[in-house]
Amino acid sequence: MSYDRYLAICNPLCYFSIMSHTFCVKLILMSWLLALSLTPVTVITAATQEFCNQNTINHFFCDYFPLLELSCSDTSLARILIITLSFPMLLIPFMVITGSYICIAHEILKITSNIGRQKAFSTCSSHLAVVSIFYGSLIVTYVVPTRNQSQTIGKLLSLLYTVVTPFINPIIYSLRSTDMKKAIGNIIQ
Repeated sequence: MSYDRYLAICNPLCYFSIMSHTFCVKLILMSWLLALSLTPVTVITAATQEFCNQNTINHFFCDYFPLLELSCSDTSLARILIITLSFPMLLIPFMVITGSYICIAHEILKITSNIGRQKAFSTCSSHLAVVSIFYGSLIVTYVVPTRNQSQTIGKLLSLLYTVVTPFINPIIYSLRSTDMKKAIGNIIQ
């Protein structure tokens, strides 16, 4: 979506020639292949672990690292492998999104009219809000050392990116609709 917004704002005359149906399908397939390429590695590394008598994960869902905590065997190699493979999976999309929005911000600052600047900003503000919530909670959950946060905080943060972000996603995008604005205005009054 950030590339779509980038083309719409920074290259509007070429938008329809670049964002064809075929190109959109290619982008979707690349996203799915990138995401699914990590799945066999996580399944194999989890399946090769030895598990003790405890079989209850202290988490809301079967997340990989809480699952590894149940293992009796040494999980350091599995953790290093997954973290190493996860960095490009998270870093590449994050860099594309960040690069796109830097170019968009640069282009928006060139717009002289306030109305044009506001329209351009409102085009990408919804996506930017959702991406910020998603990546912010992921970074706090997985980059901040787990020793500094309790299990309860870790669970709540994981709820943020697994439940809250998908839940508020349609709400944030629908806020641009005038019907939704009127409905919210009626509720508030």
